[in-house]
Amino acid sequence: MVELILPTRGTVVPVGKILCIGRNYARHAAEMKSAVPETPIVFLKPSTAVVGNAGVVILPAASKEVHHEVELVAVIGQGGKNIPVETALNHVDAYAVGLDMTARDLQAEAKRNGHPWSVSKGFDTFAPLGPLKAASAVGDPQRLDITLRINGEVRQAGHTRDMLFSVATLIAYCSTIFTLLPGDLLYTGTPEGVGPVEVGDLLEAEVSGLPLLRVKVKR
Repeated sequence: MVELILPTRGTVVPVGKILCIGRNYARHAAEMKSAVPETPIVFLKPSTAVVGNAGVVILPAASKEVHHEVELVAVIGQGGKNIPVETALNHVDAYAVGLDMTARDLQAEAKRNGHPWSVSKGFDTFAPLGPLKAASAVGDPQRLDITLRINGEVRQAGHTRDMLFSVATLIAYCSTIFTLLPGDLLYTGTPEGVGPVEVGDLLEAEVSGLPLLRVKVKR
């Protein structure tokens, strides 16, 4: 069981649902040759996909093309159902930078066949998560730079103001479907620039004001 220490409440909770948002940046939707969604696209990862800072992303034998996607992650500290947008950020205990690793070849095949693509997102180590920082110390989550470097080279660079759906909107929307619980993680989508990783790569993910996430890639 993967556990988190919520910095605001000082309590230990298990990682719950990992709620991930697809196509939440228009330029990323464009690079994927996909339409901009009218409502949030939500998919899930298992808690076993989480790996912490200084950990290792394992490339699965089933895939030949694993992509990086850097994201702001909101950590739920106060649960709720049908949460109003106006108070949604009160339910966030902390923020972190995360990576939504994706077996792009498996995802593309699943899409072609009209099948779910959970497998392409759900392998062990496919949800790296950086150290948590209390939400009160972060401030407005829509005013943050987001960057990914691979072996020191910038591969992704964006800003959370460019989200199609704000963090508050995403929390409110997700809570109409799922009851949110302490320890749930919300991966809020990635800016443009996604691409493949290779064995030996060092990934350094950063959101302004948050601790760095650093992971190595292995087979």
